[in-house]
Amino acid sequence: MEASIIPFIIFGGMAMGAAGIAGWIYTTRLRIKNGYPLETQWGKPIYPQRNEETIERVKLLSQENAQLRAELGSMKDRLANVERIVIDESHSLTRDIEMLRSKPVN
Repeated sequence: MEASIIPFIIFGGMAMGAAGIAGWIYTTRLRIKNGYPLETQWGKPIYPQRNEETIERVKLLSQENAQLRAELGSMKDRLANVERIVIDESHSLTRDIEMLRSKPVN
């Protein structure tokens, strides 16, 4: 065997090892991102533990999520009213104000 090939063989082996490790890291990242269970060395899936603390935490986060959604809905309504006022032509806004002023108070 020629001595000039040995560095290429060593570099190729190291590159294949690095590619294997990078692939394992990437697939693990995709599993975590998409909610698949991780596996042990023997291929058994590792599921997250469910205890009372995590269940209570999920309940609290769900309640907070519902409150934030309700607040977001009211903010959307308020923003729609502000947009309507800003976009409305000034003469129709003035006309509406004058109509309100001219109405008799009961």
